[in-house]
Amino acid sequence: MNNRPISHDWFQRASAITPGGVNSPVRAFRGVGGEPFFVARAEGSRLWDVDGNEYIDYVLSWGPMILGHAHPEVIRAVSEAARLGTSYGAPTPAEVELAELVREFVPSMQMLRFVNSGTEATMTAIRIARGFTGRELILKFEGCYHGHGDSFLVKAGSGVATLGLPNSPGVPTDLSKLTLTAPFNDVEALEKLFAAWPGQIAAVIVEPVVGNGGFIPPDPAFLPALREITTRDGALLIFDEVMTGFRVSRGGAQERFGIEPDLTTLGKVIGGGLPVGAYGGREEIMRQVAPVGPIYQAGTLSGNPLAMAAGLTQLRILRDTDPYAELEARTRRLLDGLTRVIGDAGFPVTGGSLGSMWGIFFSENPVRSFAEAQQSDVARFRAFFHACLDRGVFFAPSAFEAGFLSTAHGDRDIDETLNRAEDAVRTLV
Repeated sequence: MNNRPISHDWFQRASAITPGGVNSPVRAFRGVGGEPFFVARAEGSRLWDVDGNEYIDYVLSWGPMILGHAHPEVIRAVSEAARLGTSYGAPTPAEVELAELVREFVPSMQMLRFVNSGTEATMTAIRIARGFTGRELILKFEGCYHGHGDSFLVKAGSGVATLGLPNSPGVPTDLSKLTLTAPFNDVEALEKLFAAWPGQIAAVIVEPVVGNGGFIPPDPAFLPALREITTRDGALLIFDEVMTGFRVSRGGAQERFGIEPDLTTLGKVIGGGLPVGAYGGREEIMRQVAPVGPIYQAGTLSGNPLAMAAGLTQLRILRDTDPYAELEARTRRLLDGLTRVIGDAGFPVTGGSLGSMWGIFFSENPVRSFAEAQQSDVARFRAFFHACLDRGVFFAPSAFEAGFLSTAHGDRDIDETLNRAEDAVRTLV
């Protein structure tokens, strides 16, 4: 078992000055128990904590490190950009180049704007949808997480689900009334909501592949029905591809499933690990954004030169090397190995993967919704998580989060992971 006394000391210091000792709730390990380790450094597929323990990392900063940690070309680009200044509050050529490259990957984003996080992107997308349509209601799906904006904290996933919070205090009741919810993959429930609120829903926002309620893929008919229903009613369809963008395929979930949304939100991966987000979509919609239109959004650090340099480098590497087939095959190998190891030990398990995004549930049946995810054996997941962590494998510290692979993960990483997981599962009861 790994020993983490220095991490413990840092956690005690952090808890005295930061709520829960962390700057984002899931990091606190409340979903699995125990205390988090504190990271000293990362490289490739691995992390090292302040106590010197080494981990094979499948969290990858919750998705953005698709090339692995500290990729030499990304680090070089950030270093060179930093020497020229860290922030200007004025336009730079890199912003234009990265926007053009993002549009090359995601053509439905005819126009786009950079922000500083996925939350900022989704909050703005909702504001634009309301301003463009003149409607106030939005519809989201149970277990999907779109950041910590007030409108999204109703039946949300990620840390909200991990901590068992149905909603968040501080969200005005009148505002929460403007958010409708439906089960993911439930077309009938979707039809009923649109019938109950005809011509009043500004937008439907969805994780096209749920990653914040655990890994839950869409049924074949779900996304096409979502596109048809929103078009028929005049509501906008927003794909939150903060997790799926450049992960489930080169062009994200919309390329994978052949569905074109009206607006798309991105984050994480387009910044090579630096704080960044983006929103964009049809030109007629985006031309409603100030200073061209009346819908206001601004940010001093939007288009930050360090984030632009990292993002440009990472996306150029993805474009030029096209690693997606190999990433998908390796992710599938990991998933198949984990389900085999757990199943051979006599425990019910189900899982899935798309591209380099994956997840498992301790459940007998495939999981199609967040309600079904909540019926999985969370206690057994917690035990499995800690048994693997003690053996140097870092999975997401929540039963309701997806995992990721990077191009830095090789066959050795997969082999070591499966061997350690096989040893870990023997400790479960």
